[in-house]
Amino acid sequence: MAERSEQLDTAPRAASVERLGLGLAALGRPAYINVGRAELPADRSVDAMRAASWEVLDRAYAAGVRWVDVARSYGLAEEFLAGWLSSRASADVTVSSKWGYAYVGEWRLDAPVHEVKEHSLARFTAQWAESSALLGSHIALYQVHSLTPDSPLFEDLALQDTLASLGVRVGFSTSGPRQADAVRRALALERHGVRVFTAVQSTWNVLEPSVGDALAEAHSTGARVLVKEALANGRLAVSPPPAVAALAAEHGVGPDAVALAAVLARPWADTVLLGPVGPEQLSRNLEALRVPPVEGLADLATAPETYWRDRAALTWA
Repeated sequence: MAERSEQLDTAPRAASVERLGLGLAALGRPAYINVGRAELPADRSVDAMRAASWEVLDRAYAAGVRWVDVARSYGLAEEFLAGWLSSRASADVTVSSKWGYAYVGEWRLDAPVHEVKEHSLARFTAQWAESSALLGSHIALYQVHSLTPDSPLFEDLALQDTLASLGVRVGFSTSGPRQADAVRRALALERHGVRVFTAVQSTWNVLEPSVGDALAEAHSTGARVLVKEALANGRLAVSPPPAVAALAAEHGVGPDAVALAAVLARPWADTVLLGPVGPEQLSRNLEALRVPPVEGLADLATAPETYWRDRAALTWA
């Protein structure tokens, strides 16, 4: 199915900074599953992480990035972003956030559980109030966090009605080996003639491209497509496959730039999210903009079940 759907539009898109977004998953809390986090502050205190996030936000803004993605479960990411927006008066920044997971890590690296998922009307109501209190009119897109095909949301008509009438654009993110099923099922939802969702954020990278078909279809219907985890939680930057490393050497960039360029080449990828933990990582990520469209890495794809099993085994650190 992947080849058929991507034929809806096969011409590579221009790799412009306007298509990049900054994700704060790795900066809003002390622990995350990304590898290659040495650039983070040593003590991971709230003040240190706030300063680190503001520095990355400043550098990204100076480079032309105008989209920032956060979530209620990203620790204090929404609070950090709200403070930065207030301090910088950056009215031209587009903010997307997510609800569904609650952060329960108590700012500990060794927390036994860092986040708890619940797709219910009560959880949405509480978290929308929290997000709105911090970010207000800056929120342009509010997303269900990690929607899967078996989410209770699909049977909760009251929740669907609430989302469809929210007043801002509503989307969802996906995870797991059945991302494509979740994308298709969610984008088919309508309430009283209104589409519930008009945006989707999914994991796509050269190791896990299985959702590409569904994202191409989503893009063709006018839904905004955001891509997360383009570096496979840092694995493509820290331990790149030989083919990625060879292309990086050929173009004089790091493997992260090649992996990001592969996503930017997808005609359906509207916003590609970066997740750097410091200015050096950000600079290396931005090198993707000078890499020609990357193709020919299809052989790197792994079985979705294998990819998500390996991802689940990553340590929060």
